[in-house]
Order: sequence, then structure tokens, then C-alpha cells
Amino acid sequence: MGQGRRISAMILIDIFIIWMSILSSYYIRYGVYVPQELLVQAMLYGVVSTILCTYMMSYFKLYNRVWQYASVGELVTIFKAVTMGSLISYIAVYAITFEQITLAIVLRNYETMLLLVGGSRFTWRLVRDQLYKPVTHYKKALIIGAGDCGVLIAKEMTSTPEAKLYPVAFIDDDVNKHNQRILNLPVVGSRGNIVNAVEQLHIDEIIIAIPSLTRKATSEIIELCKETKAKIKIIPKINALIDGSITVKEIRDVEVEDLLGRDPINVDLEGIANYVENKTILVTGAGGSIGSELCRQIAPFLPKQLLLLGHGENSIYLIEMEMKRIFPNLHIESIIADIQDRERINEVFAKFQPEVVFHAAAHKHVPLMERNPAEAIKNNVFGTRNVAEAADRYSCERFVLISSDKAVNPTSIMGTTKRIAEMIIQSLDKTSRTKFVAVRFGNVLGSRGSVIPRFKEQIAMGGPVTVTHPEMIRYFMTIPEAVQLVIQAGAFAQGSEIFILDMGTPVRIVQLAEDLIRFSGFEPYDEIEILFTGVRPGEKLYEELLTNEEGLSSTKHNRIFIGKPVAINQVQLESEIKELEKVLFADRTMLTDELKHIVPTFLNVS
Repeated sequence: MGQGRRISAMILIDIFIIWMSILSSYYIRYGVYVPQELLVQAMLYGVVSTILCTYMMSYFKLYNRVWQYASVGELVTIFKAVTMGSLISYIAVYAITFEQITLAIVLRNYETMLLLVGGSRFTWRLVRDQLYKPVTHYKKALIIGAGDCGVLIAKEMTSTPEAKLYPVAFIDDDVNKHNQRILNLPVVGSRGNIVNAVEQLHIDEIIIAIPSLTRKATSEIIELCKETKAKIKIIPKINALIDGSITVKEIRDVEVEDLLGRDPINVDLEGIANYVENKTILVTGAGGSIGSELCRQIAPFLPKQLLLLGHGENSIYLIEMEMKRIFPNLHIESIIADIQDRERINEVFAKFQPEVVFHAAAHKHVPLMERNPAEAIKNNVFGTRNVAEAADRYSCERFVLISSDKAVNPTSIMGTTKRIAEMIIQSLDKTSRTKFVAVRFGNVLGSRGSVIPRFKEQIAMGGPVTVTHPEMIRYFMTIPEAVQLVIQAGAFAQGSEIFILDMGTPVRIVQLAEDLIRFSGFEPYDEIEILFTGVRPGEKLYEELLTNEEGLSSTKHNRIFIGKPVAINQVQLESEIKELEKVLFADRTMLTDELKHIVPTFLNVS
């Protein structure tokens, strides 16, 4: 039914209610034989009430409400509209006839009208609630959190057939709510009762509806939910609750990121602004997952100019369009350049004079670089040297290298090249006015080459999910989390430091695969198989964040630490890198021997 037809129908129903209320009031008071003069009064009372009461209902917007969501607020509005309409009608009839209507008739008419107007509105809600009681194709939902958010979601589910979910119970840690009913749904206990409730009530999906929870507390609840076979969903945003916009659309699947259990990072906004604001910032590898996120998070600090440098034109074009759309007043320059091209890099620095450099351009895929060692060395070693020496030559203020935990006691070509890149900037820092630092962290969820997208693809295809080794463990961070800490670490730069990011607790890759399978609604090993394929070339079972020579000291930030700089002979390093250039396309044995000569902790396991 269209909006206009719906309002017309409601007005006609109200007019019918008004006349029925008035006529029934006279009938109850006088019986079938109402005196002739009072019949005239009744007709006049009906006409006046029809005009004034429908006007008051329109004034209080009773014709512009969605009654399937009616609540106490609507009851109050109905009370106001009917009360005002009845009172003014009574006064108007007296003003016209100078005769008072019997008080019993006025009161009975008011009571009847209030009951029928309110009843007509709430009947629609009751009918919908009955129509959309759970049937066989609906999934049963257990809502964790019987607070405002949980109640809003339960209301939305019961009144939205598109939701395909129907709430059957609440879980809440507030003991005062236990064994009580909210929206006619029972509160069946605290979080410790989740497993029993799922089994007893045959729950299909669990919805965590406590958006104010810390990430650690959310992670703990998810761990409890994982003991069941129910699919887990979550309400992520507290803002939606504040502005009253929560709907079933806010419900999303639980992601692996929710299991990390780390609260949002507190950043020193003033410290970051001091070295970024009104400066020319260069981000290499700006089209990659880390580089593009660096651009997004640097832009709000109002740099004078943001230089997006990358080798792939499509990825640079995409981040350029995104940045121009979100930050239309920001001066952006997109630069297509290969960091291996020394002359081109010098040309960029000479033209734009960047004051801060975030060097994120790198080859990072371990097995691929094992098969293409020369490319890893050209890009990660010689490319980094080109950018770092240009930063020194053109007197940049800071140079931040994005490094990797794979640089520590490396077992791969990629890890070794990243360690040499660290050594290059530490060596340069000794004689340069530029503050050279590196930031070292582990795997980034959702980045290119991450296991998560691959696992999701395999699950979507019905499996199997491939894991290299049952004991393989890795440190993980989200992309925004890692980049926030990188930018913060840049504020602490004094020169030559290697900043180590707190990666939290390492995660077993097989556990990651099992969680993703469960979150996708399947049972690992039963519905989706997990195959172990063996450790790939260059991989090790666990990663480290510090070499044996590096100590660990704290910074002002509780998630950022500093590895003590290792003494590096600049002349010797330059000589060794020249030797590396000579054997770049020699046989693999000569190449790995030279790498091991530069990085003695390199253990070639290929």
C-alpha cells in the first residue's frame, strides 16, 4: 500500500472510531430512545470531533509513524492527541450551543476513543509479530547481551522477515536479569551458560550484541562461542547504538581480527602532527596494502604534499582516486617509478624535496622470492639503498623503513634482504643528517599474500584448506593497527633504531584455518578438510622479533619497543654489497654464500 493510501485508510478508520465512540456513549447513557434535542447535539459533537480530533492526530504525526515498531513513546503520543482533541471538541460544542454535554458521555467517549485509537495502531504490530513467528526456514538466534543493543536487535529481528533469523533467548552477565523475560524472550544465564543454551535451544547462530565491550572481552566471548557449532556474528559499532540506527544490517560475521583481542591503539596525535603536518611526505609502495594504508592515515595530519610512489600504475591510480575523493583539499602527486632505477629516484627527490619518507616498497612473498632471488635482492637491497641514499643526499628529516620479523635470524632470501636493508639504513644514519629508522613487525591480516584471503577462497570452493605444517605459528596484526604503530614509531625516531611492534600472542596457522572454517558455518575436518602440504622453501615454523645481539628497551608507547642498534662497519658493508652485485646472476650457491657473508645468521633451508 502506498503512503497516501495508507494515510487515507488510517484517517477513515479514525473517523469511524470517533463516531462509534460518540454514538455508543449516548446509547449507553440513554438507551435506544435518545431525546431528539440530544440527537442533534450528538451529530454536532460528532462533526466537531471528526474535524478537531483528526487534526490533533495529524498535528502529533500519528499518520506518519511506522506502527510495526510502536512502543511506549507512541502510547504517550496517542494519549496527548486524543486528550487534546476530546477536550477542545467539548469546549467547541459548548461555544456553539451554549449547552454542556453530560460529563458521563464525555468521559465514556474519551475512554472508548483512547482505547480504540491505540488498539487499532497496536493491532498491526501484534498481527505482524504473529505472522512472523519463527517457521522452519528461520534460523534460531541466541543474543549475547540483554542491554539496549541486544533488545534493539531482537525487536528488529521479530519485525523484519528479511532477517531470516529469530531470537529465542538472551545471555547476559547481569544476574538481576537471569530467569527474567525481555520482549517475551528468556534470559537464560551468563556467558558461562552459552554452550548449554546452544545445545538445549538448538541455536543456529549466536549474535554478540555488546558493542561497548573491549576487544579483549569480545575475544574471550568468541572463544566460548567457538565451543559450539553455532555460527557467530557480532554488532561491531557503538556509534550505531548512540544514534539509534542499529538494524539487522549492522550484524556481521565474526572475523579472525576479532580474536586478536587487542584494544584500539592510543596514538600521540601531537607528536605525529609535529613531524607530518605541513611537510612533504613520500610513501614508496603506495599502491600496496601497507603503503596505501599509510597514505590514508597520514592524510588527516594535513601534510603539505603527499607523494604516492609505486611501480604498478593501476594500484597507484586506485589509491590516488580514493585519496582525492576522501581528502579533496590535499595536494597529491602520483609518481610511477621503480625504486631500482637510481636516476629516476634521484630525479623524484630533486623535484619534490620530500621531508619524510615511509619506505614500504618491497618484495615480500617468501616462496616466490626463493625462486627469484635476484629480483628480491635488486628490489629489497639495491632499491632500498637507492631511496635511502637519495633521502640522505637531499637532506630528508626522517626515513622510516617498513621491515619484517623475517629479517631476524632469516631462513629465506626475502628475510635476508630485509635484514640487509635494515643494515643499510643503520649504516647511513651514522653519517647522515637524516634520521634513519626501521619498524619491524610480523604478518598483516588482509595484506596481499596473507593466508586469510587464500583460506577464504579455499573455503568458498568447498575445501580443502591447505596448511603447511600443524606446528606453524605466526604473529599477526591488522593493517590499520600496524600502520598506526609505524607512524607513531616515526615520532620517536632519534636515528638508527629498529622499532619492534608488540604483536601480541603468536597464532597457530592451523588454528586460524579452523576458526575461519567455523566462522563460515562449517565444521573443520568434517565438512571442510584441512590438508598439511609441508613447509615451503625459505619458511620456518616460528618467527622472531629480535636477533641475539639486540636488546629490548621501551618507548613512551606501551606497544612499541626498540632493539639496541648493532655495530655496523659502513665501509665493509658497502664493499660486501658491491660483491653481492657481482654475483647477482651467478649460481645459487655463490649468491647464498655472499648473503651469508653479509648476514651471518642467515640459515639457508631451501
